[in-house]
Amino acid sequence: MIEPMPIPPPIPPTSAPPSELEFAGSQRTLEGWEKTLFYWLCAGFTAFHLIVLNVYPIDSIILRAVHLGWGSVLGFGFFAWRTGSDQSRIPWYDWLLAAASAACAGYVVLYLDELQIRAGALYTTADVVVGLAGTALVLELARRLAGIALTLIAGVFLLYAFVGPLLPGVLYHKGYTFGFIFSYMFSEYGIFGVTLEISSTFIIMFTAFAAFLTKSKAGDYFNDLAVALVGWARGGPAKVAVVSGILFGSISGSSVANVVASGSVTIPMMRRVGYDRATAGAIEATSSTGGQITPPVMGAGAFIMAEVTGIPYGTIALSAVIPCLLFYIACYAHCDLHAVRNGLRGVPRSELPPLVPLLKHMYLLAPIVVLVTAFIMGYSGFRAALLGMFAALIASWLDARYRMGPRGVVDALEMGAKDCMQLVAVCAAAGIIVGIIALTGIGGRFSSLVLAIAGQNQALAMVFTMIVVTILGMGMPTTAAYAIAAAVVAPGLIRMGIPPLVAHMFIFYYAVLSAITPPVAVASFAAASMAQADPWKTSWIAVKLGLATFIVPFMFFASPALLGQGSWPEIAQVFVGAGFGVFMLACSTEGWLNGPLNTLERVLLFAAAIAMIHPEPVSTLVGAAVALAIWGYQRWRHGPSPGDKIPSPVLAERDPDQFAAR
Repeated sequence: MIEPMPIPPPIPPTSAPPSELEFAGSQRTLEGWEKTLFYWLCAGFTAFHLIVLNVYPIDSIILRAVHLGWGSVLGFGFFAWRTGSDQSRIPWYDWLLAAASAACAGYVVLYLDELQIRAGALYTTADVVVGLAGTALVLELARRLAGIALTLIAGVFLLYAFVGPLLPGVLYHKGYTFGFIFSYMFSEYGIFGVTLEISSTFIIMFTAFAAFLTKSKAGDYFNDLAVALVGWARGGPAKVAVVSGILFGSISGSSVANVVASGSVTIPMMRRVGYDRATAGAIEATSSTGGQITPPVMGAGAFIMAEVTGIPYGTIALSAVIPCLLFYIACYAHCDLHAVRNGLRGVPRSELPPLVPLLKHMYLLAPIVVLVTAFIMGYSGFRAALLGMFAALIASWLDARYRMGPRGVVDALEMGAKDCMQLVAVCAAAGIIVGIIALTGIGGRFSSLVLAIAGQNQALAMVFTMIVVTILGMGMPTTAAYAIAAAVVAPGLIRMGIPPLVAHMFIFYYAVLSAITPPVAVASFAAASMAQADPWKTSWIAVKLGLATFIVPFMFFASPALLGQGSWPEIAQVFVGAGFGVFMLACSTEGWLNGPLNTLERVLLFAAAIAMIHPEPVSTLVGAAVALAIWGYQRWRHGPSPGDKIPSPVLAERDPDQFAAR
C-alpha cells in the first residue's frame, strides 16, 4: 500500500472528546501490571468467543453468563464511575464490582440446571440475592458505558414491575413479589435473553472482524481509496466522507466510532477546501450514521432483528441495499450541490494518493468479498465473520509493512473486546427492559393502544412509531433503541397487517437516524466537537442532509419493492424513480438546480421529489415532469453550469477563517 496522503492535523476539540459523547463514563488509560493484565483479558475474551462459536460449542446460557461476567470485569476495569477520577489505575471498589460481576456469572454457570428448573415458578434466597446484585451491576455498567438515558429507562421499567398494581388503565398489571422479579431478571427471560444472546454471538464476532480489518490496514485502504477516487472533484473531501462512510461504516456498529475514525481525516480536508465548520461536521456525522444501514455488516440491531423475526440475516442485509443506496445518493448530491453553489473545489491531484498503485492493492478488499460470499453460500453470521478474519490475516501478509504476526493477531483480539464492551452493557440493560415487557404484558397492551389511537390507519401508526423510536433513541445507542421499540411497538404494527420485515426495518431506520436527530444527536455532537462547530447548527444541517432517509422508510412502507420485495421490473422502476427523487429533494433543500432556486421553485421541486420517491408509477411520472420543467426553466434562465463560474474568494469575504488554510 502507498503511504497515506499528507493532511493537516486533526482539529482539537473544544468540548468533550467524541468518545465521551458515546461513553458516559471516563475511560481509563491503565499503566503497569494492570495494563498488561487487561490487555490479555481483552484478547482472551475475544479468543474465547471465537473458539466457542466455531470449534467447541457450549450451552448458550453458559456462554451468555461468561460473556456478561467477563465483559463486566473489563467494563469496570476500563471505565471509571465518574469523569475526573484517577484514570491510571483501578480503585479497590471497582475491583470489588468486577469480582461481584464474575461471582454472579459464576453462580449461573454452576447452578444452571437448578435455575432452569425453577425459572418462572420458584426461587431461593440465593437466587434473589444474586439477581438483585446482578441487576444492579448491569445498571451501573450501562451507566458508565452507554450513558444515563438507557439506565434511567431500564430503571423505570424495573420500577414499573413493582408499582404496576397501583396504576390505572393500560399500565395496570397484577403485580409480582420482590423475590420473583429479581430472580426472573437474572434468567434467560430477562438479562440473559435474546439481546445478550446476540451480543455473545454475532456482535462480538463482527467487532472482532472489524478489528482484524483495522489491524490488517484494510480500513486505511478504504479511506485511501475513497480519497483517490473522489478527492479531486469539486467539494471532493466531502465526497470522500460519503464514500468512506460506505466502505468503512459498513464494518462498524457505531455512528460515533465511524465519526472518530474517518472524521480526523475528512473534517480537516473539508475545512481546507472551504466548507464551514458546521457543514463539515454534519457531512461526516450523516455519512458515518449511514454506515449502520449499509450491508453487508449493518448495525448490531440488525442481528437482533434477524433473531426476533426469524428472517435470515442475509435477507435483511439484501433488503437494506436500495434504501442504503438512496441514502448515499442523497448525501453525495448534497455535497456536490453545496460545492457548486459555493464555488468549492477539490484537493489538487498532486496531493492525492495515485489511484493506479492503490488498485494494485485491491486484495485488501478480500475480507469483505469473502464475508459477502459466505453469506450468499448460507454460512452463519459468525462463521462468515471468522472466514473474513482469516481473509484479512492472509491479505496482510501480502504487504511486508503491514504483515500481522502473532502479536498483531493478539492486538486485533484485544481491540475486538474493547470495541464490544459498550454493546455488552447495552444488550444486558436492554434485556431488563425486554424482560419486564414480557413479564407484565405491557408490550401487548401498548400495541393495542397504538391500534386504538391509529384506528386501523396504518400510516398514522407509522407516524406514531417514528415519534416513539426517535424519542427512545435520544442519547441511547441504536441497538438499545431498536430492541426496546421492537418489543413494544412492532407487535402492534404486525397485528395491523404490516409485514414483519417492513415493520422492523422501519423501526431500525429511525433508531439509526436518532444519532443525528436533535436535541440529543450523539453522532452530530461528536463531529461538531472535532470540527469546533456549534453542535445544534451541526445537528440541523445533518438532518437536512439525511432528510431523504427520514422519508424513505414511509416509502418502503407504501411499497416493499424498496426493500427488494417484488418482481425485478417493479423493483427497478421504484429504485430509479426514488433515486431521481432523492436527488431532486437534495436540490430543493440546497436551493440549487442548474442555478439558484427561489422559494416557489424549491417548494414545487420538493413536492415533485416526494412524488418521485413514492413508488406509484403515476406519481413518479408526474413528479418527473414537474422536475424536468423546473430544470428546463433553470437552464433557460441561467445557462449551463453557472456554479462553475462562481469564484471561491467571494466566500472568503463572508468568512475569512473558512479559507485560512487555503
